[in-house]
Amino acid sequence: MNDFTISAEAAEMRLDRFLRREIPGLTQGVLQKLLRNGKIKLNGTKAEANARLAEGDLLRVPEIAPPPVVPKERHVVKMDPARIKELQAMIIYQDDSVIALNKPPGLAVQGGNGINVHVDGMLDALRVEEGERPKLVHRLDRDTSGILLLARTTQAARKLSVLFRSRNIEKVYWALLTAVPDVVQGRVDLPLKRVEFGNTSRSEPANRKDPDAQTAVTEYRVLDSAGKKFCLAELRPQTGRMHQLRAHTLALGTPILGDAAYGGIFAEGFADQLHLHARRLVLPHPDGGTLVLEAELPQHMRDSLKYLGFSVPEGAKSLRRM
Repeated sequence: MNDFTISAEAAEMRLDRFLRREIPGLTQGVLQKLLRNGKIKLNGTKAEANARLAEGDLLRVPEIAPPPVVPKERHVVKMDPARIKELQAMIIYQDDSVIALNKPPGLAVQGGNGINVHVDGMLDALRVEEGERPKLVHRLDRDTSGILLLARTTQAARKLSVLFRSRNIEKVYWALLTAVPDVVQGRVDLPLKRVEFGNTSRSEPANRKDPDAQTAVTEYRVLDSAGKKFCLAELRPQTGRMHQLRAHTLALGTPILGDAAYGGIFAEGFADQLHLHARRLVLPHPDGGTLVLEAELPQHMRDSLKYLGFSVPEGAKSLRRM
C-alpha cells in the first residue's frame, strides 16, 4: 500500500487530482475502478473522487503498476526536393545548436487527425551530416505564423525546454483585431481551462477556484488603429496556455481577424486567414549570449495592413548577441 499524509500545501485539493499528480502513470480509468471497488481509503473509509483533502488526512492507495511505455510512431513526410527547398526557405537563423524558422500559416507543427504534412515530419531535411535530428522545443497553432525554434542537439533541447517552462523568454506577437480595446495598453489576467469538444480542444475563461483553472496573463498595447473597427496590437504572453492570446483577445471584446473559433469575423477586403503572428523572440542562447529573433509578417497580414493604411515593416533581423 501507498500511504499519503496530506500536507498543508495539498489541502483543499480534490482527491482524484492529488493522486494523478502523485502517482505517475495513473490513468483516470484505473483510478475510477479503484474508487468504485473501495480500494482507496481516506481516513479509513471508502474515498470519493471529488473529496476535498484536509491537512493531516491519511490516504491509503494500493500499489499501482505503471502502464507499459509504447513508443509513439512518428509520421515522417516524404521529402522531395521541392519540400526540402520550401523548409530551408523558412530558416531565419541557424548555428550549431539552434535553428529558427518563420513558419507560414496553415502548416501544422505536429501531426494529428487528418494532418499528413507538418514540421515535425520534415525535420530530417534539416539534419546535418553525422548530426542529430533537430527537435521541437515549443509549439505554434497551425494557423499562427511566425517564429518556431528548434534545437539541433539533445543538450540544447534540454536547456531550451527549461527556458520555455520557466518563462524566461520575451515573446512578442502581432495580431490584427476586429475592434479597438477601451484601454489601449493593459494587462489581461484571466485564468483559462481546457475544454474538449469531440476531437478538438479550446480554452475558456475559468473561475480561479476551479481545480482545472490555469493562470493566464497577457500584456498588450495598440500599435495602430482604423477608427473603432480594426487595430494592430502587440501581444506579450506572460504564460503559455493553449490558445491563450485568442481567448484573451476575445475576452477583451476584440477577437483576432479570421479567428472563427474565437469570435473573429471574416471581412471583405481581407484574406480568410488567422491574423496572428509570432513576431519576436528574445532568450538566452544555450551556448551563451542572447538570441534575438524576428520574423517577417506573412503576405496576408502585410496585405491587410496596407489595405487599412497601416505602416508595414520592411525586413526583420535575427542575431546572437554575445
